[in-house]
Amino acid sequence: MSNPRNLETSAPGYNPYKGDSSGGESRVLSDYDEANRESFATDIISSPDNVLYPEEVALHRYNSQRKAESGPVIRGDSLRKLARGDSVKQIPKLDRFDPTNGYNSSVTVKKPVTLVEKFQSWMINEGARTIFFFVWIFLHALVFAMAFLNYFFSDNLNNARQTFGITFSTARAAALVLHVDAAMILFPVCRNLISILRSTPLGGIIPFDENLEFHKAIGWSILIFTIIHTVSHWYNFFELARAQNGGIIMFLELNFLTGPGATGYVMLITLFIMVYTATEKSRRRHFNRFWYLHHLFIPFFAAWSFHGAFCMIKPDRPPFCNDIAVFWRYWIISGVIYIGERILREIRAQQKTYISKVVMHPSKVVEIQIKKNVATKAGQYIFLCCPEVSYWQWHPFTLTSAPEEDYISIHIRVVGDFTEELAKKLGCNFEEEAALRKKNRDRIKSQYDGIDISLDNPKLLKVLPRVMIDGPFGSASEDVFKFEVAMLVGAGIGVTPFASILKSIWYRVNYPKKSTKLRKVYFFWICRDYESFEWFQSLLLALEEQDIEQFIEIHTYLTGRLRHSEVGNILVNDDGNVKDTITGLRAPTHFGRPNWDKIFSNMRDQYPATDVGVFFCGPVPLGKSLHEKCNLWSQGFEDGTRFFYGKENF
Repeated sequence: MSNPRNLETSAPGYNPYKGDSSGGESRVLSDYDEANRESFATDIISSPDNVLYPEEVALHRYNSQRKAESGPVIRGDSLRKLARGDSVKQIPKLDRFDPTNGYNSSVTVKKPVTLVEKFQSWMINEGARTIFFFVWIFLHALVFAMAFLNYFFSDNLNNARQTFGITFSTARAAALVLHVDAAMILFPVCRNLISILRSTPLGGIIPFDENLEFHKAIGWSILIFTIIHTVSHWYNFFELARAQNGGIIMFLELNFLTGPGATGYVMLITLFIMVYTATEKSRRRHFNRFWYLHHLFIPFFAAWSFHGAFCMIKPDRPPFCNDIAVFWRYWIISGVIYIGERILREIRAQQKTYISKVVMHPSKVVEIQIKKNVATKAGQYIFLCCPEVSYWQWHPFTLTSAPEEDYISIHIRVVGDFTEELAKKLGCNFEEEAALRKKNRDRIKSQYDGIDISLDNPKLLKVLPRVMIDGPFGSASEDVFKFEVAMLVGAGIGVTPFASILKSIWYRVNYPKKSTKLRKVYFFWICRDYESFEWFQSLLLALEEQDIEQFIEIHTYLTGRLRHSEVGNILVNDDGNVKDTITGLRAPTHFGRPNWDKIFSNMRDQYPATDVGVFFCGPVPLGKSLHEKCNLWSQGFEDGTRFFYGKENF
């Protein structure tokens, strides 16, 4: 470990307009277009609501430096210093890693040279997943090719080939691929099985954390080969109707009045409904609709079980209908495991759970503490159901309690139908919380941790709704203790999985019961507005107060715009304070987006020949940017630093 040093101000050449060079983060965290930025003075005069952008406050850096050298610092200079993050307060010494120096983007990537180094770098984050999906695609191609050749050259199917042509072999080959997909599609959603397998040596080979991506890939494969199968049979029905002079009437009868035709259309319609409602845009807009309609897989599989049982196209020689309706042979293993998981969920749901505490936090965040009745690990998540809201809806929430605590807790952002109804059932009154905030609007930093409904109104303890829990289940963040150095990056409410990890680290450091490989943690929290910091503030304050900052470094980033009144409040409360005015932490709040290139460069220089775990929870564009930076700055050679990327994926 290198010697610690004070945080420095930004290096010469600082440009307040420059952020992450990837640009992926700006689409999520910025509320305005960079091309429309104007000067600080112009915004003050022309903006109708007196909005200040934190990057714009720091326009004339060199002028403020010259003024500071020539005389006392005036209010305008303090404003610029505040906006760029280098205030006059005394900052405690941190490690050599310095994200505030990230505005200097003059960094150089040492890229792998030899093929071995390139391959090793590629294997860090992309290798296992890419190889797995390549093998899966190759398996599809192999099954389709072998089946097509079998039906095309079989001497027992001459009549069928003469009647239908090449589309007969195409339809049968696509059907066999569909059987293989059906055998696998339920495995990725068997979460108990996935949680067990990811903790085995197989977890280093198979990317179990990509289980939902694999499930989606199989779904798209089923859609593609279903279209191939359907179009081929449409042509086959046309050829059969033409061969028997049946015309359009016979073509329609073959489609809708035969067993294969009727069951085929049931499958086709249910499949299209499931695919459409499961697309990203549709699922996010109407999650309840997606959840209920996705259970159409039950009639889909039921129709599939009888689809091939009618022996419509017979071979040339007997036995004519020997190997028909074999779908159950493919589906039986995954189906039994999936049914077992659903039964296990119902068994767990019958266990009594007691809500011991409900706390309303700022930014419409509700904390639910439940008496512990299961063993948990840091970074895991559970599925929660409230029968008074809906008996059929189970929603995933990350645990924010440490395994060492005697309760389990989750923090819920009230943003949707389910969460709003749940908050009402819990007795939350956010108008009361908003009134309290309005009463204290002159304070930029919240002076309370939240409103404990249980303490304020003991009668609510008797009327709190029943909740059911399924889990816990493993996630990528669970692997944080496998690394010597970890970077935890949370955006907004995406910070929840790291609450459990940070608490667990606190317990392991202060009450060590078992050794841990982890030696250093860098926690980055990125928010649009200062109110988003408040609900998580108490935990971070506790971590700093326990004097373990040599183990955990906290870096907060405020990327949204500040109103003029808010900037004034910051200035009033910032004079000579050791703690940051916004968060109350000794670590200062940085204004603007992180420069990930500089951050990764500093991390690589500080920790040579070290595996660094980078764990993220938040919006997709920011996660994509971090993933790219992990690949860019990882070094495959022996003494290189490797960044392993992990993302929460429910």
